Amino acid sequence: MDWADSPEQAEFRAKVRAFFEEKLPSRYREDAGPIRPHMIRASNGEEILATSADWGNDRYSEDPAVKGAADEWAAALAAEGYVASSWPKDLGGAGFTTIEQFIFNEERERAGAPRVGGTGAMFLGSLLMVYGSEEQKAKYMPAIARGEIDWAQGYSEPGSGSDLASLQCRAVRDGDEYVVNGQKLWSQPLTSDAMYTLVRTDPEAPKHRGISFLMIENLRDPGITMAQLPNMAFHYPGNGETFFHDVRVPVQNLIGEENQGWYVAMTLMDFDRGSLSDTGEDRQALARLCEFVQTDEGRRVSRVAELPSVRAEVADRYVESRVGQNLAQRVASMQAAGLIPNYEASIGKCFSTELHQRRSRTGTKAFGLYANLWPGDERAPLHGEFTHEYAQTVAYTIYGGSSEIQRNVIATRGLGLPRG
Repeated sequence: MDWADSPEQAEFRAKVRAFFEEKLPSRYREDAGPIRPHMIRASNGEEILATSADWGNDRYSEDPAVKGAADEWAAALAAEGYVASSWPKDLGGAGFTTIEQFIFNEERERAGAPRVGGTGAMFLGSLLMVYGSEEQKAKYMPAIARGEIDWAQGYSEPGSGSDLASLQCRAVRDGDEYVVNGQKLWSQPLTSDAMYTLVRTDPEAPKHRGISFLMIENLRDPGITMAQLPNMAFHYPGNGETFFHDVRVPVQNLIGEENQGWYVAMTLMDFDRGSLSDTGEDRQALARLCEFVQTDEGRRVSRVAELPSVRAEVADRYVESRVGQNLAQRVASMQAAGLIPNYEASIGKCFSTELHQRRSRTGTKAFGLYANLWPGDERAPLHGEFTHEYAQTVAYTIYGGSSEIQRNVIATRGLGLPRG
C-alpha cells in the first residue's frame, strides 16, 4: 500500500490539524504529558485525587476552570461530530471513512488532545449499530455523541478476568425488569454516569451461553455502591469496584438476545483491539524526552541519557513506535477494504501495549536516580511523567485481553498452530 497521504487525505489532515490548533483548550495544550494533580468529586460524592488532565476526570472537577475546559472541549468536538467521528451524521457523528478516522486519531494524539465520550463513543455506540434496536440507538447514541454521558465497562469480576466467561454477577428476570446482584471490578464507575455490563442470566447453561449484555443507565441508583481501587501509580478515578444490590434494570436495556451476551461482548472486544489508534502518544513522549535532555536542566539531571547504550535504547523505542504505526495502519487499511481484522488486531494490541511499557522504562532509565522522584516533587524531571507512566503501564498488557491471550490468538488464528 501507499503509506503517504493522497492529496484528498492531506487536505483532510490539514483540516483536522487546524481544528485541534484552534479549538483545543489551553489546559490540554499545557498538560501534554506533565502530571497536574487536582481534586474531583466523583459520581458517588466522594473526593478523589486525579493525576492528569483528562476529560472523564475534569468534568467532575471542583475547579470551575478545569470543569469549564472539559465542557468547552466536549462542545467543540460535538459541534463537528468529532466525539464519535466514525458514526453516521444522522446519529451525531461525522461520517468519517476508516482512513479519515485513522488520520483524525493520529492528529489528536499529535496535539495531545484527550478523548471525549470514553468507551461509549469508542465501543458502545458501534455495538448498538450492530445489535441495538432503533429505540436504543435513538435514546443513547445522541447523548454520547454530544459528550453528555460517559459509560463505564462492567466486565471483570474478582476471579473472572482473563477467564471472563466464569463471571457470576447475576440478573434474574422479574416481569419487565432484571434484578441484578453481584460485583464488578476495574469498572471505572467513579467518573462515569452509566455502565454496560455482562451478567449471568442462566446459571445452568454452559458458561459462555448463559450470559446477557445489559445497559445500566444510572450509577447513582441506591442499590449501587462503589469503592476506590488505586493502582500502582496512585491513580484513583480509573479504577473501582461496583456492587449491585437488587438493582432493577428494564428488559428493554438488553442488547441482543438473552443468554447471547458473550457473542455481543466479543464483537465489542473486536472494536477494542481493532480500534484505529496510533502509537502517536509514544512518539510525542519520546520527543519531549529528547527535547528535555538537551536543555540546561536536562543536562544537569539526566547525564545517564548521554550514555551510548541509553541513546541507542531511545532510538530503538522511536523505531518501534513507527513499527506500531504501521501495524495500526495495516488494521485501518483492512477495515477500509471491507475486511475484518482478527489476529492482525491482536498483533497491534500486543505490540502497542508492550511498547508503552518499554517506552516508560527507557524514560526512567534516562533520568537515573532522579526517576525516583514522584509527580508533585518540583525536582522531578518532566514533572515525573515517565515515573508515573512506569507504574501506570504495568496493567496495560492485561487490559482488553492479556498479552498471553493475544499471543494465543496470533498462534491459532494467524499461524494455524494447534491449541495446547
